[in-house]
Amino acid sequence: MKNSKNKQKIRFIVHAALIAAVYTVVSLIFAPTSIGPIQLRVSEALCVLPYFTPAAIPGLFIGCIIANSFVSGMIWADIVFGSLATLCAAALSYLLRKFKWLVPLPAVILNALVVPLVLKFGYGFDDALWFMMITVGLGQIGACYCFGMPLMFAVDLSGVFSRKYKEENR
Repeated sequence: MKNSKNKQKIRFIVHAALIAAVYTVVSLIFAPTSIGPIQLRVSEALCVLPYFTPAAIPGLFIGCIIANSFVSGMIWADIVFGSLATLCAAALSYLLRKFKWLVPLPAVILNALVVPLVLKFGYGFDDALWFMMITVGLGQIGACYCFGMPLMFAVDLSGVFSRKYKEENR
């Protein structure tokens, strides 16, 4: 029993670390499209992963912290509040995992609300707050639904996360 618990903890840490690494790398590869009032952060497609594992919650959070720390010109407010928005969205997505089509929604809503505030008050963008909420929200819809949902279905079909594993973590 103790050995089984240790294996589960190790699996959790490895999954979280892999998700953080992938989020970071994808964010850095697509950095030019990931910042500003009109953005499409492709790495946000990974926000569907809490559907499969609770390890995605710290994985996405840590990945976002690392990515925001290395993307050119990121300020502390973006690193802190942007990453906290991702953490909250991942936790809410995990809670919504029984409703597959709602899993990406927390990332869309929270980032559409938080990121424009950081852009306006942290970076001093002159665009209207409502405009940035719409454009960031549309970018999130693109990343989370147009890229994330196909990713979710592909991972589900691949069997990477076995039925037994999903049941253990529900």
